[in-house]
Amino acid sequence: MGLLYCGKGIIRHFKGLILACLFTALPLRAQYPGQVAKSNKEAPELRSIAVLEWTGEADNSKASRLVPVAVLDQGQLQDGGIYMARPQPLALAGEVEYELERNGLPVGLFDIKNAGQEQGSWVGYGAWKPLAKPQPKPSAKELARIKIEDEDAESDRPILHRKHHADEDATGANKESERPASASPSTDPDRPTLHKKSQSDSDSQNSAPESKTSSDSNPAPDPDRPTLHKQDSTDSTASPAPADDPDRPVLKKSKKKKPEDVGRVDSLPDVTDPDRPRLKRGKSTGSGLDVLPSLMGIPADMQQAVAISDVRTRSEHSWTFTWSNPEDETAMKASLEETARGLLGLNPPPPAPAPSKSASRRKAKPETPSESPTSPTPPTPRPLVEENFRAFELAYNSGATLVLTARTDAPLAEQKFVTLIAQPDIYGNVMVLLKYVASGGHLDDTPRMRLIDAVDALADNRGELLFELRGATQRQFVLYRILRGQAEKLFVSGGTEFASENRE
Repeated sequence: MGLLYCGKGIIRHFKGLILACLFTALPLRAQYPGQVAKSNKEAPELRSIAVLEWTGEADNSKASRLVPVAVLDQGQLQDGGIYMARPQPLALAGEVEYELERNGLPVGLFDIKNAGQEQGSWVGYGAWKPLAKPQPKPSAKELARIKIEDEDAESDRPILHRKHHADEDATGANKESERPASASPSTDPDRPTLHKKSQSDSDSQNSAPESKTSSDSNPAPDPDRPTLHKQDSTDSTASPAPADDPDRPVLKKSKKKKPEDVGRVDSLPDVTDPDRPRLKRGKSTGSGLDVLPSLMGIPADMQQAVAISDVRTRSEHSWTFTWSNPEDETAMKASLEETARGLLGLNPPPPAPAPSKSASRRKAKPETPSESPTSPTPPTPRPLVEENFRAFELAYNSGATLVLTARTDAPLAEQKFVTLIAQPDIYGNVMVLLKYVASGGHLDDTPRMRLIDAVDALADNRGELLFELRGATQRQFVLYRILRGQAEKLFVSGGTEFASENRE
C-alpha cells in the first residue's frame, strides 16, 4: 500500500514536470513560430503612379497635365491625390521627374514645375523631355581604326631607362656594400658629382695671392656692387616721404546717401470714400507659376499615358503579348467583338424559322427548283465605334490577357459603352473575366470604363490594368489585377467609387 502510494506520488511528480515543461514551451513557441521574418531589401521606398494627359504631338504637346493616381509606400497603395498634401500632394512636388511609358517601355520624361487644382482634384504642370539617346556602338571598321591609333600612340611614347653604372652588377645590385671600407668606389669620369662647398674653397676663390698677404683674409668689397640695407627709422639721412600730388586722382568711398525707393503719395483729405482703391508699395501678389495651366476639361483629342516616378532604376519590361499564330489573334478578337455587339444590342435579329413540312404539303402547286425561295442573306453587323483591342502579357509566360473597349454610334445620351477583359482557356476558346456596360445618359451613375495601359503598380514585375472611370462631371482611376482566371479590383483613386459598377 505504501509502495502504491509512493508510486502514485512519483506519477503525480512526473505529471507535474511534464505540465511545467509544456507551459514553459508555450511562450517559446510564441516567440519562435518556426519562421524567421526577413526584411525585404528589394521593396521600394516610394513609387508614384500617375497619368499624363496632353493634346497635340507627344514630344511637342500643346497642353499637358499630370494626374496622380497612387503612391506605393511600404507595399501599400495610397491615394496619390492626397498623400502627404502640404498643400499639394507629394506626387506633385516641384522637380519630381516621371518616366512616361507605353506598353511598359519608356517614351519620355516629364518634370513637375508647379501644381494646381481642377474641379477639386490636384494636377501637376510641367515640361515634357525626351529620353537621353544612347551612344551608338562603333562598327568593326571603327574598332580597328581605334586599335591602330592606340598602337601608334604606344610606339611614340618615350620610355626612361636607368643608366647602368660600373659599381652595379648585371642584376642592378650595388657592389659598394661588398667592398671594404678602405677601398674607394670607382666612379664614372663623366658622371657629375655634387660637393659641399667649404670655407677654404670660398676664401681661395675670393683671395688674390698676387696682391694680398696671408694675414689679410677679408677681400675688399666691390664699390660698384649694389647692397641692400634695412631702413632705419632713426636714420637722419633717409629722405622724407614725398608729399601727395594734388593732381593725383584718389578713389574714395562715396558718402552720399542713396535715395530711398519710396513712392510719392499725396494725401487726399477731401476724399472720404471707404471703397476707394489705394495703391500701396509691396510684393507682387501674382501667382509666379513656372508653367501656367493650359489643359482644362477633357478635350476630344486628349491622349493619355502611364507615368511612373521611382527612386530605383528598374529593367524595362514590355507588356505586349507576341502571338505565335496571327490567326489566333484574329479569331479571339472576332469572338470578343461578337460578345460586345451582343451586350450593346448591335447584333441583328435572328432569321425567321423555316416553314414546317405540313405547311409545305398544303400548297396546291408544288414549287419547282427554279421557283424555290433562296435563303435570306444575313444582315451586316453594325460597326463598333472607337474600338480598342489590346493583348497583354502581364507576367512572364502567363499567356495572353485580352482587353476590348468600344461604344455605339449614336448621340451621347443614347450611346452605350462596353469593356471586356478575357483570357484564352486551355481549349483555345475565349473566357470572359469581366463585362462592363455603361449608358451615355447615366454616366455619373455608371461611368465609362476606358483602358489606359498596363503598369507595374506594386513593383513586383507583374502588370496591372489601369482604367479610367469617366463620368459626366467627375472621374476616377482603377487598377485591376488578373490572377487565377479572375479580374480582381486592386485599387480605386479617391477612396471609394463615385458610382456603382455595372457588370453584366
